[in-house]
Amino acid sequence: MEPLFRANCIASMKHKLFFVFLSILILTLSLGGIISYRLYARVSFTTTSSIPPDHDLWDILLKDFVKDGHVDYQRFLENENLLNDYLTLLQSHGPSADWRREDKLAYWINAYNAFTIKIILDHYPVNSIKDIGSKSQIPLVNSTWDIHFIEIGDKELSLNDIEHRILRKEFNEPNIHFAIVCASESCPILRSEAYSADNIDKQLDEQATDFINDKQKNQIAKNQIEISKIFSWFKGDFTKDRSLIDFLNKYSNTKINQDAKISYLDYDWSLNK
Repeated sequence: MEPLFRANCIASMKHKLFFVFLSILILTLSLGGIISYRLYARVSFTTTSSIPPDHDLWDILLKDFVKDGHVDYQRFLENENLLNDYLTLLQSHGPSADWRREDKLAYWINAYNAFTIKIILDHYPVNSIKDIGSKSQIPLVNSTWDIHFIEIGDKELSLNDIEHRILRKEFNEPNIHFAIVCASESCPILRSEAYSADNIDKQLDEQATDFINDKQKNQIAKNQIEISKIFSWFKGDFTKDRSLIDFLNKYSNTKINQDAKISYLDYDWSLNK
């Protein structure tokens, strides 16, 4: 009976392993579908407003509560009614197809940054934006950036929706990565003014120049560079028609050799306060 018992055990183990493998495969495919959707599905709006809102109130808040990229969250919290007024303005003036590119860019970048402040305030005090939401976070599935707390037009959006399904999907503009701010020390600094349609391209160029030449974010030498993981995570956005070195050289004060050694710095997710 012992050989038969052993054979039955092996068969049972194989059966269990098959179902474990099948479960993992189904989970992987499901997560892949979710991630693909959240990266590539375009967001469209049924909009009643065709007039872009002004961002004057957001501009005042940024000038008062952001210094050199450091955010005074306590003062934002004490004046949260003003932030909520601005968010309400955004929500009631959803984007329209007839807006200019510049109006749309300014709208969505300001929206991303303002709603990032909002989600921090809703959970303040926190040490990191990653402390918000699920304890075991899967990027593009259940992270802080996947929480659907933003209502604009007829849609409920997450920060990832704004970044990946709108800004990255609709605009061929790699410099957005230096303008949208994830409330962390290694992020680009939050600008002490609102983005505006009239100045958006100048502002984005300034953000790129400041970020790339910031020695706390990137360490650049002629033959070796240690750069932000932003350039790894979104490399495709920076290299559509050039090399990564070519992109960096457009803004870097130090000209980098094409064969320079590239490595990436650790990312500091502590709050940018």
